[in-house]
Amino acid sequence: MTPIMIAALGLLMVATAFLSGLFGMAGGLILIGVLLALMPLPTAMVLHAITQMASNGWRALLWRSHIRWRPVANYMVGAAIALAAWSITRYVPDKPTALLLLGVTPFMARLLPSNVKPDPDRLWQGTVYGTICMGLMLMTGVSGPLLDTFFLGGDFGRREKVATKAMCQLVSHFTKLIYFGGVIDQAASLDPVLAGVAIAASMLGTTLARRILEAMTDQQFIAWSNKLITTIACYYIAYGGWLMVRTPVLAAFDKGGLQ
Repeated sequence: MTPIMIAALGLLMVATAFLSGLFGMAGGLILIGVLLALMPLPTAMVLHAITQMASNGWRALLWRSHIRWRPVANYMVGAAIALAAWSITRYVPDKPTALLLLGVTPFMARLLPSNVKPDPDRLWQGTVYGTICMGLMLMTGVSGPLLDTFFLGGDFGRREKVATKAMCQLVSHFTKLIYFGGVIDQAASLDPVLAGVAIAASMLGTTLARRILEAMTDQQFIAWSNKLITTIACYYIAYGGWLMVRTPVLAAFDKGGLQ
């Protein structure tokens, strides 16, 4: 990649890490969409994993006193099960499928009945969520919107939610790095300079968000999170749908099938 392109990606990573630092989500959802548009899917997944490991790891460190460790341990059990299952098939989705799933995921999470509130402290629930979220992570690169439902039944303030989710996401992205960087047949490699820029940018964006998160109320946090995720999800559904139909539509035009 050219220096200008690396610098542009660095600025994007600062911005997306800033969003994730505020809401514990959204930043990674935006970043993976851009990377999928620029790179082969395995390479995009590896770079995204490194970026999000730096972002979530630094965020977890900044808010370490607010981490709830039992839900994290429960989640890790499910993530390990998912990695073992996916390593058997070594499936890699195409870009249109990944983008459509990116867009649908937030709405899937909202389909849960209002009276269904998982208990993050229960081992079996953490295992189920960890398995599903990790499977989704290996399909789309992210699982944040669905992972949010993992905390619905717990007594989490915005700081505890951001900190505990950061630890769960650190586990998820590390697992994704193992899968796309070593397990699959077309395992990706990455420019070390770009990897270094990604780590530094993610840490900077996360740090910049800390004071604003402190100033927000829990009500503002929820309202802005919902609006942001809905907007991004609708875009990915439209973009992924277009990529899926683009080839047959253009082929029909070329053959004169559409007048």
